[in-house]
Order: sequence, then C-alpha cells, then structure tokens
Amino acid sequence: MATEVKLIALDPAHFHAALVQKEMLPGIARRSYIYAPLGQDLYEHLKRIEGFNTRAGHPTDWELDIHTTNDPLRRMCTERPGNVVVIAGHSGNKMDRIRASLDAGLNVLADKPWIIHASQLPALEAVLDLADRSGLVAYDIMTERYEPTNIIQRDLVNDPAVFGTTIAGTESDPGVTIESVHHLLKLVAGQPNLRPAFFFDASDDQGTALADVGTHLLDLVQWTLFPDRSIHTQELKVGAIRRWPTEMTLAEFQRVTALPAFPARLAPIVKQDRLQFDGNGEVHYQIRGINVRLSALWHYQSPNGIDLQHAVYRGTKARVDVRQGEKEKYVPEVYVVPNGSENRAAVTQAVEAHLRKAQGQYAGIAYEKQGEELHITIPDRHRIGHEAHFAQVLSHFLTYLGSPTSMPAWEKANMIAKYTVSTTGV
Repeated sequence: MATEVKLIALDPAHFHAALVQKEMLPGIARRSYIYAPLGQDLYEHLKRIEGFNTRAGHPTDWELDIHTTNDPLRRMCTERPGNVVVIAGHSGNKMDRIRASLDAGLNVLADKPWIIHASQLPALEAVLDLADRSGLVAYDIMTERYEPTNIIQRDLVNDPAVFGTTIAGTESDPGVTIESVHHLLKLVAGQPNLRPAFFFDASDDQGTALADVGTHLLDLVQWTLFPDRSIHTQELKVGAIRRWPTEMTLAEFQRVTALPAFPARLAPIVKQDRLQFDGNGEVHYQIRGINVRLSALWHYQSPNGIDLQHAVYRGTKARVDVRQGEKEKYVPEVYVVPNGSENRAAVTQAVEAHLRKAQGQYAGIAYEKQGEELHITIPDRHRIGHEAHFAQVLSHFLTYLGSPTSMPAWEKANMIAKYTVSTTGV
C-alpha cells in the first residue's frame, strides 16, 4: 500500500473500537488519533489500548494523539490527521458520521449497525454511492465471516455432494434457522463489563436486537447461501415478526451500568420499576425463495459467561449445523446430519473427500461419527477467538484500501439487503 494508514477513533463508545487496534498490522502508523468528548467512554477506550500496549505477550506500541472536544465529528473533519476513521457505538447518528467522514475525504471502517430504522435506507445507499464516486472505502466490521465454524459450515453447504441443494421450507418449517443469544452482564476478572446508558435506548441510539446483532446473522445467511453473489431487495420478502423485552430490576441495571438510578432518557421504557429493554426479536423472511427464521436475543446473564450462536441449514442430502450447547461445552461445533440411512454412506464419503481438500486451510480437520451424525473436529489452533477476528477484518479492509475498485459489487448490494431486512424486522 503506497500511503501509510493512519487510524482515527471517532467518539469510541463501544469496545469494538479498541479491538480494531488489538494487533499492529504492517502498513498502519504507530501513532493513531482519538476525537471524543472527555468522559467515561474515552477513559474506557484508553484503558483498553493501554492494556494492549502493556500485555505480557506480543504487546502493541500505539502512540495516541488525543483530542477532547464536545464536537468531535466537526473537529476531526476539519483537522483530518489520518485517513481511516473507526466508528463504533451510538448507532442512531452513525450514518451522519459516516457521511461526514466520507465528505471530508476519509475512509471509514464502522461497526454494526450502520442504521437502525428503515427510514435510513436511502442514506445508506447514498453513502455507499458516495464512497464509490470518491474512490474511498466504507466497510462494515463483519467479524463472523472469519469464525472457522461459520467458514466450514458455508463450505459444506456449498458442496453439492455433501449438502445437495437448499430446501426452501416454509415459514413454520424453514430451510434455514439461525439464532444468537447475547448477555447483558458479562464479568471480566470478576467485575462487570459496564454498559453505557445509551446501550438500552433501542429506539434512538443502540437499535433493537434485530437491528443490531441481527445484522451479523443476516450477513451470515446470505454469505453462506449465495457466496460472492449479489442479493437485491426484490429477492427478499419479510414475513412474521415478533419482539419482546428483557426485563431488569433497578439492582440488575445498577450492576451492569454502575449508575445509581434509571436515567431520564430511559423513563419511557421503565414499567412498574423494571426496565423493559427491547432486546429480543425474531423475523421470518425469504431470500430467493428460501425461508429463514432468524432470532437475536439478549438475556441478562449467562451461567457460564458465554454468548451463543446456533445455525441450521437443511439440504436435500444432509443438514449442516453449528451448535454451541452444553454437549459442546459451549464451544461452536459443526455437524453434518445425512437425510436418512439411504444417504448416509454417500454423504459420509463426500464429507471425507471435502475434508481432504480443506487440509490446506485447516490442517488436521477431520470427523467423528456420533450416532447418525458426523461431527467435524477442528484442531484448537484454528480457533483464535472473537477478538482476533477484528485484526482479520482490518487486514481485509486494507486490501480494499490499496485498491478501492477491487471491492466486489456484492458487498454493496448485500449491505443494502441485510439492512433492509434488519430494519423492516424492527
């Protein structure tokens, strides 16, 4: 890459902004910039960067140029000390910040969700068009594409000898089922990982579960079913939608935020002394005629502190699942389930052939029979963890930065497609 990349963190109000800098990649300047109001969000961001710089193993060496201001967007666009803006947190005004950054000639790497209401879809299309016209890159942080179990599931679904073709299913018995369960209270070294009050403002700031976490799930479905192909809005049909709250007592809210009381901005969602967080949603939709049931859930606390994801793709020859339950010790695992005894031998043979070809990417990958199912065994060295995926996203982003025209057309089309479903599902 001809030009050194200089990162700017704009009002980093979510820990994902720091995770982009968990590793130092070639081509990225040591000095990075922060524009933010003076407050708790900035303090937490600085603590995370300091932790990366002072860790025992492979510490980073970031130098931070910090600008505290009550109008970080205006000042950043005026001064423009870098060329890549990292945006995470405050989803309600995220589109305005992305647009202003592009107008200032800055590339954008932004966390999901970019938009939380269907009325913002024209603005999304406009910023993607602006990036194209300006020779800039605007890219969202889809970390789940780098999770090995998702990659392996995708490859198996697209192997006709293993999977066959996708069963369309019905709304009540869909061809694809995908669910994510996140948790509000997470303990780090025995202490709660605090959430800002705005996180619970689903209507104006954070977005509902479908508008927020749902974007990852929607991205995975279209990325898995139709790899490297554009999905257009006319190929989507949104059906039944269901939403329900996660309730919190004041004591529970205090524990997860360290705030003494429910703030005034959240008063509309406090009913009978309980906060009604709009944290659970389910949408049924069709993508190119295939029925999908998608659920994004927020529970208060996990007994083991782990977020969970489950995905089932039904094919004419076999089903391919990712499961993360008690049997799997809450680690995601891939299973191939042949459709009936008459398919078992052929599917098993096809899985063996598939895994032989996969050795180049995942050396040591194999399978074991568990009753009528085939469990794909993935060596631990390939499981690098969620936080490490941010460096992988950044590395991929850098390839587009070096050649903006190399970004495939399906990336833009599929951004619009997934946000169409996520916001219509709200």
